[in-house]
Amino acid sequence: MNGIIIADRYFTIPGVIVITVGGFLAAIYGHFPLLRTGWILWSIILFSISGVAFAFKIAPLQRKIYNLTSGIENPAGFDWINFHKIYFAWDVWGLIAVLTPLGAFVMMTLKIPQ
Repeated sequence: MNGIIIADRYFTIPGVIVITVGGFLAAIYGHFPLLRTGWILWSIILFSISGVAFAFKIAPLQRKIYNLTSGIENPAGFDWINFHKIYFAWDVWGLIAVLTPLGAFVMMTLKIPQ
């Protein structure tokens, strides 16, 4: 989990920033009205949902998983019930964070909705 946290810090977060800024600049350069072009607006919304899910759910859950598995929270024994609960939440929020940009990708590629 520590490797995932580090990879997110050095690759995922900067990548999201570059994609977001690049997308806005490309739309502005192409003279697209950002909020009146359906596929751009909804892609921004989906991408934002992914970012919010990552910042407020996934990152804290990753830290909890790391702390739980490194023995920081419960050095006397491993709490499998709590681990499964946290890991399941991480899976659900991770799925949301992956599917929303995928939906944005489909919208941007097919330019739907107009």
